[in-house]
Amino acid sequence: MFVEFFHQLKAAGVPVTLREYLTLMEAMEHDLAARRVEGFYYLSRAALIKDERNLDKFDRVFGKVFKGLELTEQALAAEIPSEWLKKLAEKYLTEEEKKQIEAMGGLDKLLETLRKRMAEQKGRHQGGSRWIGTAGTSPYGAYGYNPEGVRIGQDENRNFRAVKIWDKREFKDLDDTVELGTRNIKIALRRLRKFARTGAPEELDLDGTIKDTAHKGYLDIKLRPERHNAVKVLLFFDIGGSMDWHVRAVEELFSAARTEFKHMDHFYFHNCLYERVWKENRRRYDDTKPTWDVLHTYPHDYKVVFVGDASMSPYEITTPGGSIEHFNEEAGAVWLERVTRTYPACVWLNPVPENQWEMTYSVRMIRQLVGDRMYPLTLDGLDRAMRELVR
Repeated sequence: MFVEFFHQLKAAGVPVTLREYLTLMEAMEHDLAARRVEGFYYLSRAALIKDERNLDKFDRVFGKVFKGLELTEQALAAEIPSEWLKKLAEKYLTEEEKKQIEAMGGLDKLLETLRKRMAEQKGRHQGGSRWIGTAGTSPYGAYGYNPEGVRIGQDENRNFRAVKIWDKREFKDLDDTVELGTRNIKIALRRLRKFARTGAPEELDLDGTIKDTAHKGYLDIKLRPERHNAVKVLLFFDIGGSMDWHVRAVEELFSAARTEFKHMDHFYFHNCLYERVWKENRRRYDDTKPTWDVLHTYPHDYKVVFVGDASMSPYEITTPGGSIEHFNEEAGAVWLERVTRTYPACVWLNPVPENQWEMTYSVRMIRQLVGDRMYPLTLDGLDRAMRELVR
């Protein structure tokens, strides 16, 4: 199995060497992984990966080779008794039953009631419609159904109806080395070009060398700065949740942008822009950057591109404290307006098909906030977005 793991990493383009593999085997002989899958994951990653850009490929190969092995320990971020959070059953409701379920009456009321029930409830609860538990219709808990609730202890989305999530969620960075499915994405991005020669003279100027050599009668080599696309781009990527369905398309866009724009930087956010963003998803809780700093670091001539499905609870856009993961002092709409005022050239790329945008209220809200400059993440949409940025 370990040899297969090594070969799969090589096949995926991860630059691992035999020396690193032997180091891993030596560490295994000394039981440094403590005979746990989780321990072996971190040990092998430390021994085999030298560049963080390969972490995503490593995770994919690891998941493929060791699929089915269970971790012996589970770390739950919410401070809720773990036995409450186990999925014991799945309760299927009819459409008629779902229609009879009413929301709690707004975000503030929902959170106020949650605090009261946390104080009142003393034990685990399964099913039902009131207490915090599993497989019921209460607005608090996991693996049940409620049109507006606080998700506690559920490993992934099911109905995409939660307005708060009381769990620590781990996201992965986008892989900017993904092989593109088509070169047309690059071609669409090339509309956003403004070439200039800047920097040290390191490139051979063949025409200038021939001209000066002929004029002077001896070899006179001329150098010039390399010609680069001078357009500066700032990318904001929505990551996690419903965006998991669109990772491949976004990674292709990220890869193409990396090759087309010399002056490019990127940040991640979740659902809506708030007071902080981050560069690495594995450190999204302890290594963030204030959005104010971004606005004061990058000049107004940067072209700003948001990439996200804009699918979320309206509270996350309009309400202080509406963020699904933390209590934000200012509404997401406030931050989006600040960005669009600071950067006149700003567009939003949405991976959801354009004919579905009207079905989601939050998409219409975000589209309005960016001045109707939302475009689908298609070749035609990219072409229209690039034309908008060069106006």
